[in-house]
Formats: sequence, structure tokens, C-alpha cells
Amino acid sequence: MDNEDSKRLLELLTTRQSELVTQWEQTVGASLRGRVSSAELGRELGELYDAILDAVSKGGLAGRGEHFAVVRSLLVELSRTRARQGFTPTETAVSVFALKEVLEPFLGGSVEDVRAYLQFSRLLDDLGLFTVEEYARTREEIISAQSQQLLELSTPVVKLWDGVVGVPLVGTLDSARTQVVMEKLLQALVDSNSAHAIIDITGVPAVDTQVAQHLLKTVVAARMMGAECTISGIRPQIAQTIVALGIEFGDIPTKATLADALRHALVEIDKAAAARPAGLL
Repeated sequence: MDNEDSKRLLELLTTRQSELVTQWEQTVGASLRGRVSSAELGRELGELYDAILDAVSKGGLAGRGEHFAVVRSLLVELSRTRARQGFTPTETAVSVFALKEVLEPFLGGSVEDVRAYLQFSRLLDDLGLFTVEEYARTREEIISAQSQQLLELSTPVVKLWDGVVGVPLVGTLDSARTQVVMEKLLQALVDSNSAHAIIDITGVPAVDTQVAQHLLKTVVAARMMGAECTISGIRPQIAQTIVALGIEFGDIPTKATLADALRHALVEIDKAAAARPAGLL
């Protein structure tokens, strides 16, 4: 873009700033259907317009250049806000692209105006793509955080009795979930000073070799903390599958129900208490 085109564009953006910003706010506001307040939208677009004008005046239309750092920072903030508010990528990008539509009626018919407009459109296209990229990155972060929260909520560790904690599992047990189960179980053993843990798989739809391996890892981790584990919820179908697959739980106690597992843990606690020398805690 030559100096004359740049000068013409800056003149247009500066002299018609008030009208352009007002039209921009109205166009974007209509696309967002009132889900963002006019005051908030006016602040966002006003700051963005000022930053674009300042960047163009300092270094031209290279949108990924250092002189556009403030503009990109504002677009990151806008993208993150829109993503958290539940807007679509299109609705988010419109906040940038709409400025092209707004600017067009203010152009004259000269070749210089057309050339300046085309150059500015390319800049806005680049900034719009940047906005979509940041939106996608934020959505990925939100989805990842929500997945982690769901994992933690789906693997509660509860105190069943003095010295006994339980982990009722529901759904598929994969590597990521196994890690969460381990961490929460080990922390619960420390916090409650428990010596017995019951892993209840009543809500696990199927047990295959991989699920069995995940269970064994959890049991081994608990044993390293000095706690004994019992696996409960071994339904007839689950038992048949385990036998058919040749899965070995070794010396890990398995019970049909959670009640049976709790009864077993309490018996073991009584045995340990009876075997303890008198006068020792």
C-alpha cells in the first residue's frame, strides 16, 4: 500500500470515526441479537477501532506486525469473552468483518478509495482469522477444563466406615479416569487415615483386559500407601467375562456387592485389632 492510499484510508477512518463506530456497533449488535449490552459492545468496539487506527498510522496494514500488538490483545480478550458467553465462531468473527460492510458506503468512486478499501479489507480478513483462531483455542481450553471437572465429579471417594473408604465407579474406566481415581483415592486414604479401600464396579458396564489393568494399577497404588483393596460389584456377567478373558486378580479380594465388601473390610479391621498386642494403638 503506497503512502497516498495509506493517507486516504487514515483520513477516512479519522474524519468519519464517530459515524463508522456507531454503524459498526449497530451492525454487530444486530448480529448478536441483544445478548451483549450496548454499553459493553460500545466499549469493546470503540477500543478496537482506536487501536486499529493507531496501528495503521504507525506501521501500515501488516496485521501480524508488532505495531498491531494492542489490536491482537483486544481481539484475544474479545474472543475469550465470546467463547465463554456461548457465541459461535461466526458470531465472534462478525465483530471484525462487519467493519468492512460499514466502511463501504463511505467510500467515493475514485480508484484510490477502492484500492485503499481492498487493502483494508485484507487487513480485516487477517484480523478476523486471528479472532477465530483465538476463539477455537479458548473453546478447547474450556472443553478440557469441563472434561477434567466431569472426571472428578464422576469418581467420588466416600468414607464408608472408620478406616474404610469407597470409590463407586460408573461408566467406562480409561487411562485418564484411572489417574484421577488413583489421585483421589490416595489422597482420601491419607486424609481419613484409612487402611481399607473398596472399589465398586457395579456401574461399570463391562470389564475387559484394559479395564482390569486399570483396576490393578489402582489397587497397587493403594497398597503402596499401606491400604488393602477389595473390588466389589462382580455381577454374574462380569464374572463370566473375567474368566473367559483369563483375567487374574491374584490375591485381591472380590465381592458381589458393596455390602459384602464392607463386611469383609470390617472383619479384617477386627482381626487386625485382635492381633494387635495389648497396650499398643
